[in-house]
Amino acid sequence: MQRIAMQLIFALILLCPGLASAAQEPKALPLPDGRYKVDILLVVAHPDDEGAATPYLARALDEGKRVAVVFGTHGSSGANEAGAEQAAALGDVREIEARNALATLGITNVWFLGGKDTASQNVLQSLANWGHGSSLEQLVRIVRLTRPEVILTFLPGTFIGEDHGDHQASGLLATEAFDLAGDPTAFPEQVAGPMKRLEPYLENLRPWQIKKIYYFADADREDIFRGKGPRYSVKDLSKSTKQPYWRMALDSFRSHQTQAKSFLDTIAAMDEAQLEKLVTADGGWTDELQFVLGKSLVGGSVTGDIFDGVTPAAISFARPEVSVEPARPELSVELAGPWSFYGEFRRAHGLTNLPHPEPPEIALQAPGTLVIPLWIRNRTAKAQEVTLTVSLPAGWTAQYGTGKFSVAAKQVAASRIEINLPALAENAPRKSEAQEVTVHAESNGQNVGDLKLRVELRKRALPQ
Repeated sequence: MQRIAMQLIFALILLCPGLASAAQEPKALPLPDGRYKVDILLVVAHPDDEGAATPYLARALDEGKRVAVVFGTHGSSGANEAGAEQAAALGDVREIEARNALATLGITNVWFLGGKDTASQNVLQSLANWGHGSSLEQLVRIVRLTRPEVILTFLPGTFIGEDHGDHQASGLLATEAFDLAGDPTAFPEQVAGPMKRLEPYLENLRPWQIKKIYYFADADREDIFRGKGPRYSVKDLSKSTKQPYWRMALDSFRSHQTQAKSFLDTIAAMDEAQLEKLVTADGGWTDELQFVLGKSLVGGSVTGDIFDGVTPAAISFARPEVSVEPARPELSVELAGPWSFYGEFRRAHGLTNLPHPEPPEIALQAPGTLVIPLWIRNRTAKAQEVTLTVSLPAGWTAQYGTGKFSVAAKQVAASRIEINLPALAENAPRKSEAQEVTVHAESNGQNVGDLKLRVELRKRALPQ
């Protein structure tokens, strides 16, 4: 009976060859969701920070590029000029404002990492308050989901300027995501395939290597950034709207009522000439947007177009080239805090080309306190005595941290010097000329370090 059944089946196959081919037709496996693939991923800290790049984003969208935006926080510690909401409620309002602002440009793919606003200039405080590891995991996931060709973000570094620690943190996380998203061993649960039909843990994303990363600086000075990347005019006309890109960016910014209602009410009464003069003057976008090339894995010139050398095909994972650690004497004193961290960060991520001020610099509110964090490194086989002194501008006084200190053998000790900053005169401008502070270290009559720091006093500045 079994033999007869097999003969009948074979006969049916011969009579109906379509059945055989249908049975052998391969089933297509699912691919990444193409709706979320982008060309540019902008990573910033707060709602309204996207304004640092919106004239360029308008240009890129005009050229057919797809754009997504990631905010590190909801901006819940900002001001509110439009209503009474504060704290988490304000964060909800600012999220809506950000989504509306970007929607005016045609950008609808927007994510929030959920970090907490941190009012300081210290990136390390921002990273601690954001939950560094959790935020990085989320950002790597978004990169693997959106598969961007290019990342745009804040330049991670300390500069005289707004120098917001949250701005720095967004650039730092974007850099780490650039180096990790293509690595299958980084957050491997994100790239693991499903083990069962409805998999609740493993995400089935694919590693993705971004091709380029560009930065924009949160700094007053521009000289050290010239020639480090492309520049784009904000006055060029859009092919789609026939408006200048600055105008499209300004229309987008009108959504941020909580942060700028008084400013927006003022410009509502201006004509086009007055608006252009205002937004392209010093303190606005100027005439051009300046970017700094961080890394390119596809060649292209430093000052060429952001998409120079970029093609749609995926590229292989490229592990960052770590620079050799600089040689140090057996006994040394160095700046610590964000300044030493960024030296190590640039070395670890192959970014020694990034511009940074020498000597290091900061702007602080006066009256107030300047804290100079220090590492005292003793690589010798016995305890060493180190004497710290400081040279200060007139009217500045050291209140803590100078004198003699002992450092145990083969140890690195943390120390700090605290300096009282005098008030600015009533009729003084809102900021003074930067002045130099020098920390001098001696041991056994020998100089073991002279550390310089440029400090600008302002009537208003973020806490150190």
